[in-house]
Amino acid sequence: ILFESGEHLLKPEGEALLKKVYPILQDNISQNDIFIAGHTDNVPIRPDARDRYESNWTLSTYRAIEVVKYLTGQGIPPQSVTAAGYGEYKPVADNATDVGKAKNRRVELFLIPKIIKR
Repeated sequence: ILFESGEHLLKPEGEALLKKVYPILQDNISQNDIFIAGHTDNVPIRPDARDRYESNWTLSTYRAIEVVKYLTGQGIPPQSVTAAGYGEYKPVADNATDVGKAKNRRVELFLIPKIIKR
């Protein structure tokens, strides 16, 4: 699920993807919790966005929360969802290119078996 640079709102493509995976998440929610990890590229927060995002960690967390809001709005129980932000520290692509940066502006969803005690 990709985001515009310096933004946390889901792109239409991201919403479409969440609509596709939602039935899978819903079918597995009784046995699993959903962990949502937000990520950014390595571009520093723009001066005009610093009032919204203190850092890339903040931005990445907002991205994860945006997905939480979407999923809980569709019916996933809030107690089954966790959001976390990793900032720019776990890239999947090279931040030296625009294509790589775009790939790093993402969230990842993980199913965590409820058998694991917290």
